[in-house]
Amino acid sequence: MAFLPELVLLAGALGLFVVCLGDHGARRARMTALAVSVATMIACAFCLGQEAVLFDGAYRVDLFSQILKLVFAFGYTLVVLLSGGLDDIREDVKPEYHLFLALSVCGLVLLVSCVDIITLVVALELSSFPLYLLVAMRREREDRRSQMESAIKYMMFGIAANGIMLFGMSYLFGLTGTTSLPVMVEKLRPILHTPLVIAGIAITCCGLLFKLAVFPFHFWTPDVYQGASNETAGVIASLSKIGAVAVLVRFISLASPDSRSLVILLTLLAAVSMFYGNLIALMQKDLKRLLGFSGIAHAGYALVGFVALDNAGYTAALYYIVGYLFMVLACFVVICKVSCDGDNVAMDELAGLHRRSPLLALTLVVGIFSLAGVPPFVGFMGKLTLLSAALAKGHLFLVIVTVVNTAIAIYYYLCIIREACFRDASQRPAIALDGSTRALCVLLMAGILALGVLPARVLDGVSASLTSLNPPVATKAAQR
Repeated sequence: MAFLPELVLLAGALGLFVVCLGDHGARRARMTALAVSVATMIACAFCLGQEAVLFDGAYRVDLFSQILKLVFAFGYTLVVLLSGGLDDIREDVKPEYHLFLALSVCGLVLLVSCVDIITLVVALELSSFPLYLLVAMRREREDRRSQMESAIKYMMFGIAANGIMLFGMSYLFGLTGTTSLPVMVEKLRPILHTPLVIAGIAITCCGLLFKLAVFPFHFWTPDVYQGASNETAGVIASLSKIGAVAVLVRFISLASPDSRSLVILLTLLAAVSMFYGNLIALMQKDLKRLLGFSGIAHAGYALVGFVALDNAGYTAALYYIVGYLFMVLACFVVICKVSCDGDNVAMDELAGLHRRSPLLALTLVVGIFSLAGVPPFVGFMGKLTLLSAALAKGHLFLVIVTVVNTAIAIYYYLCIIREACFRDASQRPAIALDGSTRALCVLLMAGILALGVLPARVLDGVSASLTSLNPPVATKAAQR
């Protein structure tokens, strides 16, 4: 029963593989993917209280992993609803698109339960490689073949980051003689202040910072967002970042709470990511590219929580990145529906959206205001919890930098609102929405508002799950 969500996803991926063997299975594949996502969500909710240690201590099911699996399952459902007709994906590979998406989500679900660096690397690769293929699946146009360039950049940067991460893991393995994270915590505790431990943790985090798009591991982000299809960019911008933050929590929690070197490093990465992302976003006209640079800044916001090096900071980072899932998907559902034949959307193409589709305009306003940190949405409460955690540890400089960057970001976010709500439609046609899109818009707005107005239950649940993140080693199997 503890492994039920993973079994449902694996069975669903197998079912999608069978669907891919036939002809004209695009609609059937989407319906199968939707059924799998809903079944996974039900399984995650049913198994929320399960605890188990599986596979000789390499895989642990606990409250921390189960909460995140439920988030992934719900996010997967939202993404399948977002996919719609996949206008910019070739008809003959649409079934495979849903298969690779399911495999990537399966990797993310496995990732949050891995407590051994070998299984963690396998799960990380399983979640990453299908995304490389999804980027390349975009339909070719006569004047554009940027999807292949984007896929190659994404893959090459990803492989390089993973290589660096493995090098860092080799340091930790050499210092402890084990690949098990719980045992590693026990053995590293007496030597946490030594340069080798700090270097090992920092280098290991490089691969995860790449997935989070933190400076200087950000170079792939705007190009991949722009070159990938709208739906694929939405997946990369949302689900994969939650997995990166979850695993970062596992590794950063290995460090000593008073590790000054690591605090300085995280502070520098957070500040530079925020300034770089927000300042470059000011000049963007392509909406997906703007969200790409904005994502770099939001990765910097998430790192503000890690600087605290305590459970309050980790809770704030996880809460913020879960809220970011709803915020960014709200923007991408508008991009997918405004887009003509799956093409990229420029800022001026949002003109008159409040008349062409009031529901899409409202969804965009809620998503953008939340990204900007306007109350009562989750973006405001997320930033407040991050700043509170950092300020409680005396990081006043970083708090000031975050507030300044929030003010910078408001400018380009308001430019989007201006185009959508205060520009004339200029003969642009009305946008018809199907039932699934309407449901998606309502779900996203409700999630953004609910997480912002009633955050206590989420914050308490995440905080409680973190208390057992690295428990004492209790089994001989784990010691091996």
